[in-house]
Amino acid sequence: MSVRKHHFIASLILCLWVGPTFGQQPTIRFVRNPDPAPAFKVDTLDGRPLSVGDYQGKVILLNFWATWCGPCRSEIPDLVELQNKYKDQLQIIGLVVDDDDEDAVKKFAEKFGINYPVAIATEELRMQYGGIPALPTSFVLDGEGRVVQKHEGLRDPVLYEAEIRSLLGLPIGNVKVETFEDTGQIFLKHADRATQLPGVDLSKLTPEQKTQAFHKFNAESCNCGCQYTLAQCRIWDRNCNVSKEATTKIIEALAGKPHEGTDPSAPTKPPAPAKPATASSAEKPAAEKPQP
Repeated sequence: MSVRKHHFIASLILCLWVGPTFGQQPTIRFVRNPDPAPAFKVDTLDGRPLSVGDYQGKVILLNFWATWCGPCRSEIPDLVELQNKYKDQLQIIGLVVDDDDEDAVKKFAEKFGINYPVAIATEELRMQYGGIPALPTSFVLDGEGRVVQKHEGLRDPVLYEAEIRSLLGLPIGNVKVETFEDTGQIFLKHADRATQLPGVDLSKLTPEQKTQAFHKFNAESCNCGCQYTLAQCRIWDRNCNVSKEATTKIIEALAGKPHEGTDPSAPTKPPAPAKPATASSAEKPAAEKPQP
């Protein structure tokens, strides 16, 4: 990254991220009760052993990427600059996905001046971190090795820097820090906490029916081959038509159920015979049904 771009990013931190932008205060978000990062041991391209436990006390950015991924290539100069700027407090780790040609990755890393360790991500490692359905995907770890945020796709380096500075206890100006509960956004195992799912319309269900629906979403497996529950698949791949159809059928079945406490097999009470209307009763308007 050029010196000019470095100063530009610094000014963004001090200006755009310090004060409200278009009337809104800039905000970063971290998981309220973060899970420890799944442990792994791999060898870097240089043959050195690598694990997240090697960098206790540092903020870690696990960056899953591929040499053929355009957005991945675009963000590498920014990651290189962040590693340079916070080299004593930050450790970026590049984990290459779907590219087993180590020589090609080495040449790529040299060409782009990558100054942080790079290793090939095994399938087991990828599954530990949710399968990595999008590239790039980055996990932000605090100094205790806990995953506090996950980002899919190309993100502004200003966001990364604000998060890093916050975790390091450095000034971040007027940036607001919020916390949230992981309901599958970070780790799919927490999808059972979710109350909403991508592409799933629950508006026709009562609160009781929603509870039943989510019980089924988390109990039934998706048949698309992902080996996840329906809830996990909706979070992992919102374009999956299999989980979409399955969740829709569950909702339709529940929405068609009679109200709790009614017996569909009970005989229906015959209507009372109609009474002749008097002049006064015919002119009297019907009372409106009380609103629940």
